[in-house]
Amino acid sequence: MTKSETGKLGEEAVCRYLAEHGYNIITRNYRIKGGEIDIIAENGDILAFVEVKSRKPGSMVSGFEAVNRRKQGLIIKTAAEYCCRYPNALQPRFDTAQVVIAGERVVSIDYIQNAYDTTGYNFIF
Repeated sequence: MTKSETGKLGEEAVCRYLAEHGYNIITRNYRIKGGEIDIIAENGDILAFVEVKSRKPGSMVSGFEAVNRRKQGLIIKTAAEYCCRYPNALQPRFDTAQVVIAGERVVSIDYIQNAYDTTGYNFIF
């Protein structure tokens, strides 16, 4: 399985997970120059911007560690642009999902709601 295929499998698994937990998937792979958000979903009054990291069992760096401060900043910038293009009254939230994949099988999904916030960034939602 290529890295791209592994990533797509992880994103599909997280979309199913979110749907099972009452989320409505708004869009996937939302891109602007300099940033991308894997999944944008709503649940009640929350607009979740979800970063998905897929890993093989025993990887040196966890999916959660891979969403470092730089990556968070790019996601926040992209989310701010999304909210400007598509105004809404929902509360933005930044979530991270770690998917462990062995072969072509999803072994586990770990999901952190509100994994980080906009503190220290010059973006207003």
